Amino acid sequence: MSSQIAGMMPQIILLALTAGIAVTLIVVAVVAVLGAPRARMKKRIAAVVGTGAHLAGESKSGGKDGQLAGRKKQVAAKLKEAEELSQKRRGARMREVLVHAGLKMSPQRFMLLSAACGLTFAFLTWAFGAPPILCLVALPIGLFGVPKLVLNFLIKRRKHKFTAYFADAIDIIVRGVRSGLTVGECLNIVAREMPVPIGPEFTLVNEGIKLGMTMGEVLQRMSDRVPTPEVRFFTIVLITQQTTGGNLAETLAKLSDVLRSRKRMRDKVTAMSSEAKASAAIIGSLPFILSGALAVLQPHIISLLFTTSTGNLWIGIGIVMMIIGSLVMRQMIHFDI
Repeated sequence: MSSQIAGMMPQIILLALTAGIAVTLIVVAVVAVLGAPRARMKKRIAAVVGTGAHLAGESKSGGKDGQLAGRKKQVAAKLKEAEELSQKRRGARMREVLVHAGLKMSPQRFMLLSAACGLTFAFLTWAFGAPPILCLVALPIGLFGVPKLVLNFLIKRRKHKFTAYFADAIDIIVRGVRSGLTVGECLNIVAREMPVPIGPEFTLVNEGIKLGMTMGEVLQRMSDRVPTPEVRFFTIVLITQQTTGGNLAETLAKLSDVLRSRKRMRDKVTAMSSEAKASAAIIGSLPFILSGALAVLQPHIISLLFTTSTGNLWIGIGIVMMIIGSLVMRQMIHFDI
């Protein structure tokens, strides 16, 4: 009886872990649904003017009671401000990454989806009859690994799309300034005519200006939302021109030429490294292709890798060597422009 209980312990642990995560997901989902309308309004305002608020309380009533009430309000305001700043520090990094990826969701919702992905990976591993230890390994892979890969892919794609059209957006501003339009009107044209993600980003810039923010502040926030060298160059040029004066159209035209030269250089590097990338992809896929062929032609041979301790050891060694080789090849074919 005790041996049966001991044999069922991994399944019990897995079920308990799954139940705990499921309860957490339900609670987070209920909280997210109840606070959705107000959260959307706060997120829109935060996208334009930033997050965080400074609270202060000053009592103007006279007398001892008024002073005491004023001190209480000041203490309560300070405590609330400290709590808000602490929450901002905890969620700022995740919120920043989501903005870079172009995802319009809260960190809580992303963590909810990540937990669902981890549970799905663990359930699929268990459904295919894998050992419980592999289910416990699949859970963190789906919980942390897959969401991070997806975020990195979305961030890279958004930066690439922004950079591909950014020089054209600067050319629109140059032609507008030369024809007598103000910088604000040129920014409105870019926000209205350019595709995603440039159009929405310049829309936020225009909304920030309408709310009373300076050009430097709104451009700095755009640089934080799209952390690319091209956007930083554009921000520095406009801020410097507003401070020192000069021919804005000529300066932006030169900046557009620089950005196009950088894009040509990046495309040239991509073309020159395409052969190395193809070779790396072929070499990296060979072990999986050969394993699949052996599983079809000689299944009794490939099964030794999964049914014996020596085979499991060699699988672990092979995975480690594959990871090291992939990182080395990636470092050889990765170039920063």
